[in-house]
Amino acid sequence: MTLVYQSTRDANNRVTASQAILQGLATDGGLFTPLTYPHLTLDFDRLKDLSYQEVAKLILGAFLDDFTAEELDYCINNAYDSKFDDARIAPLVKLDGQYNLELFHGSTIAFKDMALSILPYLMTTAAKKHGLENKIVILTATSGDTGKAAMAGFADVPGTEIIVFYPKDGVSKVQELQMTTQTGDNTHVVAIDGNFDDAQTNVKEMFNDEALRAKLADKQLQFSSANSMNIGRLVPQIVYYVYAYAQLVKAGEIVAGEAVNFTVPTGNFGNILAAFYAKQIGLPVGKLICASNENNVLTDFFKTKVYDKKRAFKVTTSPSMDILVSSNLERLIFHLLGNDAEKTAELMAALAADGQYEVQPVEAEIFDWFVAECATEEETALEIKRIYDSSRYIEDPHTAVASSVYQKYVAETKDATKTVIASTASPYKFPVVAVEAVTGETGLSDFAALAQLQELSGVALPLAVDGLETATVRHKTVVAARDMQAEVERYLGL
Repeated sequence: MTLVYQSTRDANNRVTASQAILQGLATDGGLFTPLTYPHLTLDFDRLKDLSYQEVAKLILGAFLDDFTAEELDYCINNAYDSKFDDARIAPLVKLDGQYNLELFHGSTIAFKDMALSILPYLMTTAAKKHGLENKIVILTATSGDTGKAAMAGFADVPGTEIIVFYPKDGVSKVQELQMTTQTGDNTHVVAIDGNFDDAQTNVKEMFNDEALRAKLADKQLQFSSANSMNIGRLVPQIVYYVYAYAQLVKAGEIVAGEAVNFTVPTGNFGNILAAFYAKQIGLPVGKLICASNENNVLTDFFKTKVYDKKRAFKVTTSPSMDILVSSNLERLIFHLLGNDAEKTAELMAALAADGQYEVQPVEAEIFDWFVAECATEEETALEIKRIYDSSRYIEDPHTAVASSVYQKYVAETKDATKTVIASTASPYKFPVVAVEAVTGETGLSDFAALAQLQELSGVALPLAVDGLETATVRHKTVVAARDMQAEVERYLGL
């Protein structure tokens, strides 16, 4: 039986996987979410010898079950190819007391590549399946990494346009240049004078604007999303948790069936939600450790069951986590409420109106699977230095947030369960932060820090940043957050 994806806000809004991928965000403002989980046999004695692509086919075939085997082969083989600089795609590195799952070997050196390298193929394949003739307009807000990874995936893909909004002062210089130098006739990058939450809120409002939707339809255009609000972004992320576990079994670090913890640096909640879904299909997960920076709204939520965004927004050295409205948490709320769309819609309305909500869970045991903590800016820098001193390995600041939180968790609980840290970006994406933490030297430019980082780490400069300093800046538009829709209409000629 085909898996049903339902909007978190309307029990009558149900679609198949391919329809959910095409729409991106439900027209009622909700997120398409599986009502049940596929039945899989995760035989790690077999899975340990499979390639990343083979594990991907198993997981995607189960969740995206209205795609044919041939369609999935096409999507997977085109996504996970030589654009990744390691044939393992997501290598697992053993450090002192933890395992780092390196999710940054794709073309933009951030974990978003793991899903955004396949999303364009899933989306264009879905469009063909449904005889869609409209041009798909990918509308995306980014806190730094999604935008570049989405543009890299969709650049010059026929039948698509992509418009990315990012906070002007809320990303690293390397992240900004990666976006503003992006080639592709169908790419458009816009800086806004607000923060990521402003960008994300306005993007969601455009998706929900019926008058704008009608204007698009008149021009044979339709919106879709490359954010993890799109289930086609989220499902491919399940793959690497299963793959990581299989690699631990293969290396003899664990025996099949042994529980493993995952610590995930978390902003929009999609990455750790993928681990939650991996647990739901039978992956032996102990604890899901949700790591936040000083924008610690998720930490407080898991400790109090109250989500309260009414707090100061902080710009940190881990900008991809500088988020106060974690959009993917809505899917977990839906599950906590026993898949009750009406109650979920009420809570999301309360968040919009009052800035907070409190959950009275029906499926309360889900809370027991999660642990949440945060790391300060000082703790993050100290963790980069600690890991370097102990292992001669340099973490980026997002990974260091997770690593620091994991150290706190072990100190508090004495839990000796083997733990995998989701390493979500290369330090080359945040060279100044990494080098300053290791050496104590301040005042470095991004490009001076890149050279020093190469010397310290012994890791070659990735193609994603090599030559970035002299690349032509193609996208220079800056608008007020309130003018985002006007810019979309101007670009699309509406």
